[in-house]
Amino acid sequence: MTGATRTGRPAEGVLSRAVRVGPWGTTWLLLGFMLVNFADKAVLGLAGPGIMREFDISRQEFGAAQAAFFALFSVSALAVSALTRKVRTSVLLLGMALLWSAAQLPMVWAAAGFGTLIVTRVLLGAAEGPAAPVAVHHLHGWFGQRDRTLPTAVLMVGAAAGVAVAAPVLSAVISGWGWRWAFGAVGVIGLVWAVVWRRYGSEGPLAPPVGPAARLTAGETAREAAGETAGAASDAVAGAGSGSASGPASWPAEVPLRRILLSGTFLTASVGSFAAYWLMSSKLTWLPDYLETVLGWDAHRAGLMVGAGAVANGVVLLVHGVVAQRAARRGRPGRLPAGAGAGVLLLLSAAAVTVFATAGEEWLRVPMMFGPMALALPMMTVGQTAVARITPPAQRGIVLGAVVGVFALGGVLAPLVLGGIVDAGATTAQGYENGWLFTAGLLVMAGVLTALFLRPERDADRLGVPETPSARVPVAH
Repeated sequence: MTGATRTGRPAEGVLSRAVRVGPWGTTWLLLGFMLVNFADKAVLGLAGPGIMREFDISRQEFGAAQAAFFALFSVSALAVSALTRKVRTSVLLLGMALLWSAAQLPMVWAAAGFGTLIVTRVLLGAAEGPAAPVAVHHLHGWFGQRDRTLPTAVLMVGAAAGVAVAAPVLSAVISGWGWRWAFGAVGVIGLVWAVVWRRYGSEGPLAPPVGPAARLTAGETAREAAGETAGAASDAVAGAGSGSASGPASWPAEVPLRRILLSGTFLTASVGSFAAYWLMSSKLTWLPDYLETVLGWDAHRAGLMVGAGAVANGVVLLVHGVVAQRAARRGRPGRLPAGAGAGVLLLLSAAAVTVFATAGEEWLRVPMMFGPMALALPMMTVGQTAVARITPPAQRGIVLGAVVGVFALGGVLAPLVLGGIVDAGATTAQGYENGWLFTAGLLVMAGVLTALFLRPERDADRLGVPETPSARVPVAH
């Protein structure tokens, strides 16, 4: 076997390439992956006004097209995440990127109609459903528990960066060549990323074994790793806090999935992330149309403002990641319960959405897009790191996929529900106000539950899941 040993650890050639890329090199590659992922999502919202005019469809019908993206999203997130026990995540990520491009390019042809749009969005959603859990699972193979918050936040910045880059660029493409070429542009970018990942993507030293080795007991896996990797894994894994090598990675015994999925941490991480994803999906789908039809902006200005708001979203995610990681590295729990901070951020986001919906003055309404509404987004980072904390590494891909399977329902429901609420309003402006207020109420409920029940350390102790050590990649010679 040339690619990996029987335990699923990297073989010598793969390890050499992994050393050159390193933990943070892998993080930047995966940031690009998420950037393309969210550019793919954003293209439909940006092209929405042109699509509705050309196909002569209502907002509710357009919401159905956006919801089609999520038709297989949750199912594929669960199914492909389960494959992380049999297939290396680097291979799964490459396959997803190739499928994204295959789903986008058909819309370039003038003959492609509304039916083609629906079919390609279903295919795109099936290919993108596993993106976040597989990418996070791959990333956590490079970082120990106390070092994961910041790189996970960087990964989530791909959501903001994807929109920030896509909004002005794709708006310019739409203005210059029509909305169809926006789909072509993101398809080509996906192919470029796949080529780069094929060359540099590799597994981290803390990645759990795959294939037959994944069925071994924790003790058997550790003993076999010690014999077959000839010390490579020993050099690649450092003890938590000490920075010194601690021998080959040992894999904690598996926990019945039912116990993990019924824990307070998993349930509230899913609910909180659902609310955050609902807000994100609502903005991706309806914000460009809202700015054009309610505030009277032209498409170019709306695209620039959506992109600028996405930059502010990225700043919120990074600042939260830096603060949270510093606290984790100190190893001292805060005075408040673990979920309190995330819950408060959800409540503050709800207040910002309320102001955005109801303020009569544009100077008060517009600033809410530049950070305050985005305070819900760190819940995506908090939820995934919390769930990773209570899950043994071999089961991490499956459980992260389950979280995505739950919160992705927000992507299915938000376009449909908000589209229906807007169409049912006495005016478009009144309909949008009702829709944003509904979203604010959802954020309030999620914030309260998260503050009360998100307790990863307590649930990890109850489930018997130890803290994952830090990773140290050996220096290439």
